[in-house]
Amino acid sequence: MAEDVVRAFGFLSLGTRMKRIGERLQADTQKIIDEMGVEIAASQYPLLAAVDRLGPLAIGDLADAMGVSQPGVTRSIAQLVDLGVLRAEPAPDDQRRKLVSLTAQGQRLVDEAKEAIWPRIEAAVADLCGKLDGPLLDQLAAIEDGLAALPLNRREPKP
Repeated sequence: MAEDVVRAFGFLSLGTRMKRIGERLQADTQKIIDEMGVEIAASQYPLLAAVDRLGPLAIGDLADAMGVSQPGVTRSIAQLVDLGVLRAEPAPDDQRRKLVSLTAQGQRLVDEAKEAIWPRIEAAVADLCGKLDGPLLDQLAAIEDGLAALPLNRREPKP
């Protein structure tokens, strides 16, 4: 096997390494979502969770609350509106702004996720990270090694 140069470069490639870990976590999370028969992308659940937690929000406020770019949020909102889980309506005080809220279908989806999907993902990540200790690069190596040994979707919640 070729040398893992991203790992070997240590702090120099920290951003790339964290992105790689994030992509792996998201891919494993998607497998869990797929197993549950849900047709929402893992990357869209944080948006649904934010609207559920904070209530109707303007698109810019939603992007700020999530710490991501507004164009990315706008694209995701359009997809979720097309799927019938979000609605985007003009704000009563300013017709140029759109307020995003969950539809009844979207609320059911979030409620089901809170019950069956999110706890499983949280337990799998807690299992993966539960014994981390020491310097950051060692912890990242432990996360990568742990995911290689047992992906999130194959981790069972501890009783």
